[in-house]
Amino acid sequence: MSRTYIIAARRTPVAPRNTAFKKLALQDMAKPVIAQLLTDSALPASQIDELIVANAIGPGGNPARICALESDLPQNVAGLSIDRQCAGGLDAIILAKNLIQSDQCNCVVAGGVESYSRRPLRYHTFSDGAAPQAYDQAPFTPWPERDPQMPEAAHALAEQLNITQDQQDRWAIESHKRASATPPALLAAELVPIAGFHKDSFTRALSPRHCKKAKRICGTITSANMAVAADAAAFVLVVNEDIAKRSKGNTIEIVAGASLGADPQIPGLAPVQAMDKALHQSGLTKADITHAEIMEAFAAQAIACQEKAGLDKTIVNQYGGALARGHPIGASGAILATRLYHILCNQSGIGLAAIAAAGGLGTALILKKN
Repeated sequence: MSRTYIIAARRTPVAPRNTAFKKLALQDMAKPVIAQLLTDSALPASQIDELIVANAIGPGGNPARICALESDLPQNVAGLSIDRQCAGGLDAIILAKNLIQSDQCNCVVAGGVESYSRRPLRYHTFSDGAAPQAYDQAPFTPWPERDPQMPEAAHALAEQLNITQDQQDRWAIESHKRASATPPALLAAELVPIAGFHKDSFTRALSPRHCKKAKRICGTITSANMAVAADAAAFVLVVNEDIAKRSKGNTIEIVAGASLGADPQIPGLAPVQAMDKALHQSGLTKADITHAEIMEAFAAQAIACQEKAGLDKTIVNQYGGALARGHPIGASGAILATRLYHILCNQSGIGLAAIAAAGGLGTALILKKN
């Protein structure tokens, strides 16, 4: 099977909802990132065959097409919007890989964009004429009794695996500490400033005292050890081997990618199965992984994935994670891949990105610098 490569990866800063990017539409965040990918790769827009955009809580209407038109991509770039909730950003990259390996495309921009600030209001309607009822979380299973709210699922996972609140808080504190210590050159390589903002605005000096005062959401889950809802965009440029060979920048191979469904009542463990599947596809073992980016929607979930996957804690989220940035749902997986791309550009090795999603979904991606 033909090889596929990422030759550029960029993201906006991540901003908690109703802050820095509250006035920006999805395409306003996507456009500068896509433009920077073309600049970084020195590829003309005319070479882009497709744009795949993950978006979970936006207005619908194929936001990928809107982003493609706003970004001045060729009119024949139809735009493909996907909704795999939190996993969508990674799934978009896997779809790009598959399109290229099946010879349907040569060059695909893939990732995600999300605006919690600008998401539409949603209502249930009723056939009996009752007043519409607003709702926040869409159903992720056909069984209400087996469709937990995400904080409830994270608390249940913590209880199942005996992960204490103190452990969760310490993971969150370390995430902020590592994010604060991120080398400026790494951030400069992955970030595209927009709306006058040049860095993630949520990262702070989190302390045990802050954690103890944090609002309790559910059981051991608090506002300190779960990721804040946020706005951001992140995209990568996926190409075939011929284009990669001609590229003057860093080329990172997409070795394997896997998406699967698992128990919807324990969504936090789904990435472990996805990681195992991706490793099996690649012929690699966990011992081969030198860098890992694991989604931190909840500290409990990140701890569970790290432990159950048997990953060395020192290689996981070396420069912090979503607890220190925020969680722009459709973009979060692509942010993991973007960070991993730039780490591999500087340090080489084999990288693993993994993320869980509501409904019991898990996605994993393996990248390698040859």
